[in-house]
Amino acid sequence: MKKIFVLITGSLGLIGFETVKFFLGRNYPVVGIDNGLRAKIFGIKTNYQTKLKYLKTSFKGKYTHFNNDIRDGKFLDDLVKNYGKDINLIIHAAAQTSHDWSAKDPKTDFYINALATYNLLEAARKYCPNSVFIFTSTNKVYGDRVNYLPLKEFNTRFDLEKNNQFYNGIPESFSIDQSIHSPFGVSKTSADLMVQEYGRYFGLKTTVFRLGVVSGSSQEGALEQGFLSFMIKKMKNNEPFTIIGYKGKQVRDIIHSIDVVSAFWEVFKKPKKGEVYNLGGGRGNAFSVIELINKVEKLTGRKLKLKYEKRERKGDHKWWITDFSKFKREYPQWGITKSVDDIILDIYKNDISG
Repeated sequence: MKKIFVLITGSLGLIGFETVKFFLGRNYPVVGIDNGLRAKIFGIKTNYQTKLKYLKTSFKGKYTHFNNDIRDGKFLDDLVKNYGKDINLIIHAAAQTSHDWSAKDPKTDFYINALATYNLLEAARKYCPNSVFIFTSTNKVYGDRVNYLPLKEFNTRFDLEKNNQFYNGIPESFSIDQSIHSPFGVSKTSADLMVQEYGRYFGLKTTVFRLGVVSGSSQEGALEQGFLSFMIKKMKNNEPFTIIGYKGKQVRDIIHSIDVVSAFWEVFKKPKKGEVYNLGGGRGNAFSVIELINKVEKLTGRKLKLKYEKRERKGDHKWWITDFSKFKREYPQWGITKSVDDIILDIYKNDISG
């Protein structure tokens, strides 16, 4: 049987690590790229060495790691050229992930998110054009247009009336124009469109997943990104958690990283060209920050210290729920398997972050 090589960028991050474990568990050799830049950017303690040791001891000889920066175009070109047509799947999960941080250094943000994606696409086109290429984009491509929907303020959340066409979430047809995205949103939109174009124009088997809040026990939460993990860590350490803007009534739908990876698997088995999907927890996994705090406290039996900032993050979503019906319709074998309660307990009980 021919070996199927899987190349994963951001292989020690939340989604990347879950993806590596998934494919190694199915006996696919994996090549991973991750230099731990996220931890350096956010100034948080890294758990990358713990993850790397786990992969090398649990899957001996099946995982190859490169501690390189994806901004190095020559490195990416040489690496993909070396493996060539043996690469059957590329999952590009490496990114600068913070909405706020991107405003501090838009150039670095753009080079990581947009330029590196172009370099990887071009390497794939030259050396493994038949491989499947999956890109993790973001719901920030839609900017803040969602904030102009007729949202009503309720006791614990902002929400739409049930008769609103977007009550069950935002679909892929929602406009990405005439809105504030943040530099992060723009860099990811640039990469998102390029991945689509390499599918539609050049004929590569590319798929874009526009993700919102993805969580799980291997995430290193930070104030800038990964707020649910960050919230639970603050509670464990008896430290205050800061709610930023909207009185904590902003709504997010949350998806476990393993449900994201299972979507990758479905696409790998039945790839398309230049396709894009919104993927998230949907209305069933949608809660406001206040509601999530109440859930965390109820499930763990512990109290969380709180601080409030009235400022609202520029371009941030006041409300977001993902309409993933398109993906579910085209890949009916996929579905949400982890509730928000499951996700909270997974993080609380199995947290491996530093």
